Amino acid sequence: MGVAGWINVVVAAIVMLATLPGRSQGLGLITEPMLADLRLDRVTYATINLWATLIGAAICLPIGRVFDRVGLRFATLALTLLLAAVVWAMSQLGGGAWGLFALVLATRAIGQSALSVASITTVGKTFGKDAGLPMGVYAVLLSMLFMVAFYLVGGSVRAAGWRTAWVQVAIGLVVFAAPAVLLMREPGAATADAAASADGATLGEALRTPAFWIFAVATSLFGLVSSGLGLFNQHVLAERGFPQDIYVTFLIATAFIALVGQFGCGWLMTRWPLPRLLAISMGLYGAALGALPLVTTPAQLWLVAVMLGISGGMVTVLFFAVWGQAYGQAHLGRIQGAAQMLTVVASAIGPLIFAKGFERTGSYAPALWLLAPCVLAIALSALRLRLPASAPATP
Repeated sequence: MGVAGWINVVVAAIVMLATLPGRSQGLGLITEPMLADLRLDRVTYATINLWATLIGAAICLPIGRVFDRVGLRFATLALTLLLAAVVWAMSQLGGGAWGLFALVLATRAIGQSALSVASITTVGKTFGKDAGLPMGVYAVLLSMLFMVAFYLVGGSVRAAGWRTAWVQVAIGLVVFAAPAVLLMREPGAATADAAASADGATLGEALRTPAFWIFAVATSLFGLVSSGLGLFNQHVLAERGFPQDIYVTFLIATAFIALVGQFGCGWLMTRWPLPRLLAISMGLYGAALGALPLVTTPAQLWLVAVMLGISGGMVTVLFFAVWGQAYGQAHLGRIQGAAQMLTVVASAIGPLIFAKGFERTGSYAPALWLLAPCVLAIALSALRLRLPASAPATP
């Protein structure tokens, strides 16, 4: 592939970092001060987040078609600049649930949905079926970039308030992310493998295979839980007796530990089948969720952080790698768009489950203990799964 391919890997990681203000973990950094500032309760905000994310998910399928037909570079640049404008507008919000809904909808649609598909598709289309190592490097870069972002944005929220932090994020999108996108080589022109990989499953063919649904449901369930935890993580840890600075450290630590999961998963991908790795990661994740409501000491919290970080790192790599390997490149944008749409829909439901559970019981433990067996069940399903032997050829 050469230097151009690895430049695309770096650019794709930066594009995924740009989705921060549209992701639950990013919004979670400002949730508590923003709700206090705008005088909104958590259930109202969770409902806003639910519908904004559900509606925003609808862009995943058409944007995948756009990337397949038109190309990635300038579409991604336009989306990045548009997201910067939305984040700046959100920082100026005076109040009102409907105004917040419109802006959260825009951040979800552009960031969590469209730019996420752009990022994943860039690496998949650039390297074709040889994307194993590049996807591993891409995932590691993501963890490193998000660690830095959590530290900087979290520190800015504490020092200057959520509005100033969000202005700084908007500036970063314009002066850092947008110029990086201009360095992207259009994947169709950047690699000879694109022509060799022209055959592949259509979206309909992929949807008819068990592999698509088990991997999509597994990553969607992971997204559902992580979005709920991400949006209300500070409050979840406060319930266990941990202050706000521990929350920020927890975010950074899990992102750092995810590197271990990503390195390990990338190495194991050359030796073990992807379904077995999915089963291991989801099993570990389910165990961590079941243990979290029992945490009472810092040592126990860091043990759970290790479990969450490793499993999250593994799931991330598997989600990035499986679609091109199982279904080829011809319709990769649409297939990844469909999978991304499912994860976005699930991530919309997660915060509402956590908020409603806390409203009715006064604790986040029931939601965690309800979801942990679901995660373990999908881990068992993955043990029996086999990927398609080769991507079906499209006539």
